[in-house]
Amino acid sequence: MTDHDPLEGAGFDTRAVRAGIERSHFGEHAEPIYLTSSFVFASAAQAAARFAGDEDGFVYSRFSNPTVSTFQDRLASLEGAEACLATASGMSAILATLMALARSGDHVVSSAGVFGATTNLFNMFGRYGVETTYVPLSDHAAWEAAVRPTTRMFYLETPSNPLTEIADLAALSAIARRHGVTLVVDNCFSTPALQRPLAQGADVVVHSATKYIDGQGRVLGGAVLGSRKFISEGILPVLRTAGPTLSAFNAWVLLKGLETLSLRMERQSANALEVARWLEAHPAVARVHYPGLESHPQHALACAQQSAGGAIVSFEVRGEAFGEAAGETRDRAWRVIDGCRVLSITGNLGDVKTTITHPASTTHQRIGPDARRASGIGEGLIRLAVGLERPADVCADLARGLGGR
Repeated sequence: MTDHDPLEGAGFDTRAVRAGIERSHFGEHAEPIYLTSSFVFASAAQAAARFAGDEDGFVYSRFSNPTVSTFQDRLASLEGAEACLATASGMSAILATLMALARSGDHVVSSAGVFGATTNLFNMFGRYGVETTYVPLSDHAAWEAAVRPTTRMFYLETPSNPLTEIADLAALSAIARRHGVTLVVDNCFSTPALQRPLAQGADVVVHSATKYIDGQGRVLGGAVLGSRKFISEGILPVLRTAGPTLSAFNAWVLLKGLETLSLRMERQSANALEVARWLEAHPAVARVHYPGLESHPQHALACAQQSAGGAIVSFEVRGEAFGEAAGETRDRAWRVIDGCRVLSITGNLGDVKTTITHPASTTHQRIGPDARRASGIGEGLIRLAVGLERPADVCADLARGLGGR
């Protein structure tokens, strides 16, 4: 017998299909789904030891389940994290992180350009005495100036949703450490296949596993990753008590998604770059937001932090910048979307099928016009999540609404 880890030194793709597996006495090859709410103990003493945390083992599937554990261990291996806890959705992962780090009287600094539901969640916590200050993602002086003695968390997405802004993780990590603040990074768009924030100075990573980790739009899921101490003492009590639980079935589906994550992200990134270049050359498009383009203002930083540009491409139809009223610009953007016959009109992303949406009226509608304006989300902005279709077919579908070419 040996304690040597057979995956020590193994590459990403090997760990993506093999990390976390603990076979039962049946010797199954595929990971089993443990659809059980509770677990049986050998004795009353063992039950007491498990509930007290004095003995390792499964207790209740609200906070511990073998299939979920396999998913957690595999994702932790890919992110380079000491530990991971899975949650019911990406938003519940953010909620658990906020509850673990902040209490009444505390303060959060967040980048202005985050997902609309994230902004709403942070604003909701204002009623419980947790205040949030929003700053431009790339304005490091603004992050520094926003820090208070009560600041507990820096929160950001990189690339951001939907404008694909890139955060300088090393710079923001230095600021956070200087002030004793926890740096939390949403790595949903890149996934560990393209970017590992913990290796670049982040303290905590959150995921909406619903997106690229699943990859086929089937189930909801989320995850929080970080140090073993933070996960066990910060996140686990929230999960155990509040119960934003990932089901065993969803964990099994997400495990299957991890197996092909690297392949999908590589191909979808290549497809997205091709579509972005086509859009950039189109006369009906005013601007394209994609980190893989040389025209992106943070292209060099993206190349340094990510292995590819990712699959999200946002673009602005010509309109407001050329004297058109906001309503007219929205109509123009909607015509592009409604002209599609192949692309899926949906607010979700991360699928192998290309999706298209109008952020101002969908994903970022509830944050209000002032917050959208401050985040640069105009009525002419359209977000694509490029899938595995032939890029020429995606461009041909967009051309119907854009007009020709």
